[in-house]
Amino acid sequence: MENSLPLESPTLSRRQLLNFLTGTVVAATASATLYPAVQFFIPPVESSEDGSILAKDKLGNPIPAGQILVEAAGTRALIAGLAGEPTYLTLKEDGTLDEIGIVNNCTHLGCTFPWNAIDSQFQCPCHGSRYTPDGTVVRGPANRPLKLVRVTVKDESIWISPWNDLDPRTGAKPWWT
Repeated sequence: MENSLPLESPTLSRRQLLNFLTGTVVAATASATLYPAVQFFIPPVESSEDGSILAKDKLGNPIPAGQILVEAAGTRALIAGLAGEPTYLTLKEDGTLDEIGIVNNCTHLGCTFPWNAIDSQFQCPCHGSRYTPDGTVVRGPANRPLKLVRVTVKDESIWISPWNDLDPRTGAKPWWT
């Protein structure tokens, strides 16, 4: 009988098995509880491959293109654009959105400003800077044109993406890139 294998005690005792099962249940319960809590604090990703985001209103709700396209030609709609920056979208004469959006931040000190339809200018109330409808400086103290973004309409959604091409107003590389 010397060639027979002796019976040894099992490698996992009853206590170790119960500890393992208890730990597994606690870990699964904690994970199931913490996952929704963690997901609540992570903002949803609503961007495409090229870095564009959906245009949103002041409450963070996506704006359907039809909501802006029903307005009169020449209307300027203020939306939340890239990084939440207020951005003006312009409705062209043919009833489509202009592919260029103008960021509503004065290049002097970053104030936001209204569009003055009577004077056809953006007028900063802080220090009196004025801009043409395309964002070129008319009167300082601002010395740079307004930042531009690209506007695209796809499937009834308005997408805003960074402007990385040459500035169409100056023909030079944009100052904000």
